[in-house]
Amino acid sequence: MIIRDIDKYKSIYDKVDALIIVNEENMILYSAMINDDRTYISTKDVIGQNLYEMYPNLTEENSTHARVMKTGKPVINENQLIVERSGKAYVINTSTFPIEDNGRRIGTFDLSSSLTPKSKNDEKEDRNKLYVLDSIVTENEAMLSIKSKILKVSRNDSPVMVIGESGTGKELIVEAIHSMGSRREKPFISVNCAAIPDALMESTLFGTVKGSFTGAENRKGLFEIADGGTLFLDEINSMNIDLQAKLLKVVEEQKYMKLGGERYVDVDVRVISAVNVDPEEAIKNNSLRSDLFFRLGVVQFFVPPLRERKEDLKPLTEHFISYYNSRMNRQVMGVDEDVRRVFENYPWPGNVREFRNVMESAFNMAEGEYIALSDIPETLAVFSFTRGNAAFPEAGKSLTSMMNEYEKEIIQQTLRNSASLSQASSMLKMTRQAVKYKIEKYGIDYKRLLKK
Repeated sequence: MIIRDIDKYKSIYDKVDALIIVNEENMILYSAMINDDRTYISTKDVIGQNLYEMYPNLTEENSTHARVMKTGKPVINENQLIVERSGKAYVINTSTFPIEDNGRRIGTFDLSSSLTPKSKNDEKEDRNKLYVLDSIVTENEAMLSIKSKILKVSRNDSPVMVIGESGTGKELIVEAIHSMGSRREKPFISVNCAAIPDALMESTLFGTVKGSFTGAENRKGLFEIADGGTLFLDEINSMNIDLQAKLLKVVEEQKYMKLGGERYVDVDVRVISAVNVDPEEAIKNNSLRSDLFFRLGVVQFFVPPLRERKEDLKPLTEHFISYYNSRMNRQVMGVDEDVRRVFENYPWPGNVREFRNVMESAFNMAEGEYIALSDIPETLAVFSFTRGNAAFPEAGKSLTSMMNEYEKEIIQQTLRNSASLSQASSMLKMTRQAVKYKIEKYGIDYKRLLKK
């Protein structure tokens, strides 16, 4: 009966990220993620599982499914913390509706949208497996030193702070510390502080007591869920400065009070944090308390950006070629010399995360055994047109200005090798209108440049 009605309920909302149907026995009958083109992709690994086993932070008291099954009334636009079995935590906005058959409630239908942006390229294939030391692919001396340091730090429970730009692989380090320590069989809970609204952050960390405010239910916070294990607070410099003071007290005293609660609860959690900016600058800008930094930064890891460890480009290239060959059933052998040169010259502002995205994009475009210049994103391809042997990047110039210069040079060189604007458009794989816009933007005299 429930499965028969799936298509009818799918059309209710057109701005949701996911849908899930649960029966009266708390079994997930249908679950799907929704693409940008509004197509539904069934997440079959969830179907047939118990709701409360898949999301262990949910209980009969705090889940919207249980509430709707009990009252028969829909729950509309409620923010809810979700923690997966892997320990990943995020906040969703959910609307849950009852499903009835001949007046009897037989299940619920839930539509949700994420309030915690997640990059699909960051999701591991096995959601239940954490990264280990061997997951850190490197030949860089500083990174090899970090791997050695992980071995030492994992033996103890001191707070750790990982410092590095976005995309450098901070979470790999954190998960490796947890996986190699005495808490490895206990929960690993990860949350990005920048992704959770300030109004929800305190209740997300510490939980709530029913009746403490309008609509409040008895809910576990991340500290309670992580008890005995590790809590990773990413981008902690994005946390409200007043809440940082409460966090400091919890870390020092190893006890917390739920929002609306009247007593302290003891907790045994190793806290690992990360910042994506210079901590000293964050303290000066009043986005990070100095006392919290000193307490959480007992042990510090400084992760160098990819532009400072170019020797890692080769092993990373080999790693992702192997990974995407397996994932996409391909037999790519490597990258050609032009691509290798571009990789060496490009500053990689998005670090390893950007590199992975570039490799995935190239795998989608490549047709031969080797990834060619035409297979990589245009933003990188422009860097193959450097002037002579000039140093790169040029001192004092922004990335945007350099990219504009190289884009202009590419267009000019293409025009010199074209007999018409249409031919140039074809060579650039752009529409004629788009090329003409670029020509006007850069003030290029294309008629003078075209081959006679």
